[in-house]
Formats: sequence, C-alpha cells, structure tokens
Amino acid sequence: MVHVPLLDQLALLFAVAVLVSIVAARLKLPSTAGLLVAGALAGPSGLGLASRVEEIHLLAEVGVVLLLFSIGMELSLERLRSIARLLVVGGALQVGLTLLAVAGGAVLLGTSGPTAIALGMAAALSSTAIVLATLKERGELDAPHGRFVVGVLVFQDLLVVPMVLLVPLLGGPVEEIALPIAAAMGKAAAMIVGVVVVSRFLVPRLMQWIEATRSREVFLLAVVALCMGTAWLTALAGLSLALGAFLGGLVIASTEFKHRAMGELLPLRELFTALFFVSLGMLFDVRVLLTDPLTVLGLVLAFTVLKGAIATAAALAMRFPARASWLAGVGLAQFGEFGFVLLSLASREGLIDERLEGAVIAAGVASMFLTPLLIRLAPHLHAGEQLLRPLERLLGAGPMGDGDAQGPARDHIVVAGLGVAGRLLLEGLEELGVGFVALDLVAERVTELRARHPHVYYADVTSEEALHHAHVEHARAVVIAINDPEAVRRALAAVRRANPSVPIWVRTRYAADQPDLVALGATEVVCEEIESASRLLALVLSASGAEDAAVARYQERARDVVRRSLVPAAPST
Repeated sequence: MVHVPLLDQLALLFAVAVLVSIVAARLKLPSTAGLLVAGALAGPSGLGLASRVEEIHLLAEVGVVLLLFSIGMELSLERLRSIARLLVVGGALQVGLTLLAVAGGAVLLGTSGPTAIALGMAAALSSTAIVLATLKERGELDAPHGRFVVGVLVFQDLLVVPMVLLVPLLGGPVEEIALPIAAAMGKAAAMIVGVVVVSRFLVPRLMQWIEATRSREVFLLAVVALCMGTAWLTALAGLSLALGAFLGGLVIASTEFKHRAMGELLPLRELFTALFFVSLGMLFDVRVLLTDPLTVLGLVLAFTVLKGAIATAAALAMRFPARASWLAGVGLAQFGEFGFVLLSLASREGLIDERLEGAVIAAGVASMFLTPLLIRLAPHLHAGEQLLRPLERLLGAGPMGDGDAQGPARDHIVVAGLGVAGRLLLEGLEELGVGFVALDLVAERVTELRARHPHVYYADVTSEEALHHAHVEHARAVVIAINDPEAVRRALAAVRRANPSVPIWVRTRYAADQPDLVALGATEVVCEEIESASRLLALVLSASGAEDAAVARYQERARDVVRRSLVPAAPST
C-alpha cells in the first residue's frame, strides 16, 4: 500500500479541530479561537499528534493566500483607493509608534539596540488573517473601525519586505541598509502599478474567454491560478505571499466575475484557512509558559494593552471618534503571522536568544487566541471609549459642536450612515424639499457629500451630544443605515433617550436581527435579506404574467410570513 505523507497527521489534526470547534460553539466562542486551541492540543507540546510541523506550516500557507485573495475580492481597487489616507497615514502612525515604544522599552530593560529594533518590528505587525476573518464574520469590514483596521493591515503587509531585508543588516553600517530598502519599496510600487494595469486591460478579457468554455472546473482552475500566480510573482519580487494574494483578489474584484469566483473558491478557502489557524496554535509551547510565566504574561500585555492603546491613539489622530478608535485598537492588538517570520530571522542572525524567542512565540499565539474573543467583547465594553472622550474632543474627533449645528432645527429627518442607501435617501429628500441632517463617520465621504448637501456632518449617531446638535428631539423621523451592528443598537438606545416618541427606521443586513431591533425601539426594520427576496419574488411573478396588484399582495404576504417566523413562540403552560 502506498503511504501518503502527512495524510495520517492531517486526519488527526482535522478530527481534533472538529471536536474542539464543537465545544467552542457550545461555549459561544469564535471558531478561530477553537482552531487555535485545537492546534495547541494536537501540536508537539500538547498531545504530539503532529510531528511534521514545518511541512504542515508550509501547507497551511495556502490558507493565508486564499483568505487574503478573497478579502481582496471583497474590497476592490475602488474601495482600497477610498481608504488610501488611512492606509498611509494611519498605518505609518501605528507601525512607527509601536516600533518606537517596544524598542524603547526593550532598551530600558537592557536589550541591545539591534535586538530592540528587531523586537519592535516584529511587535508592530498584526495578524491580517485572524483580524480580517473575524471582522468579515461579524460584517464589520465596512464599519468605520473596520476601514481603519484594513488600511493599517495593508500598510503593514507592504512593510514586511523592507523589514525582512533590514533584520540581517541591523548589525552593519547605516549606509548598507538604505539601498536594499529603497529597492524593496520600488519593487512594491512597481507590483501595485502592474496589478492596476493588468486588472484594467488583461484579466477581464481573459475571464470572458474562460467563461465561454462553460466549464465550472476550468473557471475554478483559472481563479486558483490567478490567486497562486500573483502570490508567486510577488514572492519572486521579494514581497510577501499574502500581499500578492491580496493584489490578485483586487484584480478579480474589478471584473464582473468576482461573485462567481468567490462562490467557487469558498469551500477551498475555508478548508485551508482552518488548517492555517490550527498550525498557528501548534506553535504554542506550554513548557515556556510554565518555566517563564512572568515574561510571557508581560509580553501578552504588551501585545494587547500597549499595542492596542497605540493603535487607538493612531485612530484618534486620524479623527475617528472614541468608539471607532477603541474598536480599532482592540482589532489590532495582537502579534502577527509575519512577526514570527521576523522573529525566526532575528534568531538565525543571533539577535534574539532561544529563551526570548520561545517566550515571544508563546505570548504571540496567546494574543492571537484572545483577539477574536476581545473583538466580540469590545463593543459591549463602554469604559474604554468613555476614557477616550476627553482626548476625542481635544483632537476634534468628537461629535459636532454648537458651531456645526446649522441645519434645520424642527420637523426634519436625521439620517445616520451615508453608504449607498443613505446617499439615495439624501437625493430623494433633497428633490422633495424635505429638510434633513445627515451624520457619518467616514471623513472623506462627509467632505464629498457636503459639497452638494450642506447639512452633512462628521459625527457619531451613538453620541447623545451629536444627536442633540442634530436637533433629534424635534425631528420628524430618524433613519439609521450604518454598517456596524452593535452601533445600530447603541444608536437606537441613544435616540430613544433623546426623543422617546420619534419614528426610527433601521436598515439591517440579516432578518434574524429584526426582533431585537424592534425590542430596542425601532419603529420599522428594513432587512436586506427580506427586501431582496421580495424583489426577486416580484420579478418572477411579473415574468409569469401576474398583475401588479397580485404581485404586491404576494410580496407583502411573503414579508409577513418571514416576520412571524422570527418572533419567538409563546411558552407553553
């Protein structure tokens, strides 16, 4: 019988991952945390079910490539351009301040300068895979804090190559460092320009030819080839695989085939991403925790508390309000996958000894395990953002003040959230001559819309102060169309405290959220799932020859059936 390498160990890893994930789901823990625990249990320092760790790590890299490729498909070049300022300025602030803080602290503790810089660079990087997967699962990629986090993570990935080149040169003269770093940045810029050109001219035509074959297998192969190919090309240029995969996703996102590509790639992505998270958990060595607990605990606090505080400060400096800054800080407060790469390289160069390397790895994996838990918990912890309120006002990131409140003061509509739905609503209100005050937390969007609509403000609808300046107590109605599910709930509570009787119309993505939102005070909830299904029903009935009145009647009946199915049944006596 032919022996397939790794097959037995992969079978055991997946079996342990399934069992631990079931327990995690029962405990209402994020799936990512369960996979990390499964890796720690099955790894060399746990039950020892997997001994060929290096080979499993190499296979798991496919998961990172597929995950970043799919994230790139969801963002697109246009959306990436919209966060360009966050990417450059916010990323530079977060990475620079974290590097300085960690390196400075290491020097004060007696570490040499080159070692301190290496530790600072490794600590400055966050986990792209874990954070983006968690934000995507929660539907927060488009929320204000999600936009900041995505911009910073992309900036960090761009810096991986200069950092990798810098580590072996830390012991040498400064003049030997500048040229390799400049060359690496030039390669990165050339690669991005190349992706933009290819996405505009070559890929759409190529995908049309592949689509003409009417073969699902050929289409999937083409998508995987594009994903792996861009990752491979960026690796040849000295850049990270993750950045190449992300750029490949951006290429597909610019075509009409991105939704089909996502559907075909999804099962493959989920399998390898799960393996990647399990492989990260295998890095955890419980013996290091037992022999040097204080060092590991101190590093965990540095990766979560210190790094989170720095990321929060960077978001505040970018004029994000307290809540978005707090959530962004929590999202970036962990060690990153490429931090392990820098750590290993520094160890080979003799900059970090084996004891310190083991402690950093243990603390890094622990911080990754905490990340999905903290991201889920953070929206419910208001103490952090309350502490930031004075700094928020000092930096001008808080709610609009009296000088901004120049909109209509009575019988107007307050609109929160200026995405596609919010913009359409503003255009309609403007055309009908209905007064409104609009609030949003994306500064670029507010600047753009204020040129056409004077009563658009950079403000947080969850702030009672902002609602007061928008005169919500005298408003005709309030519309909440923001993308942050937890912020929607807080906005409902804030509006109800300010005006208990005003009608509040809320947009939400999932129909299952409707009962909770109504219980919190929503007058009417517009669910994207229900409305899209209703529209599809109307199209099908119209095409089948039904009259308009019958179509409308069936649409409303279908909505009522879904609404009733969401209301919990009364308990039996």
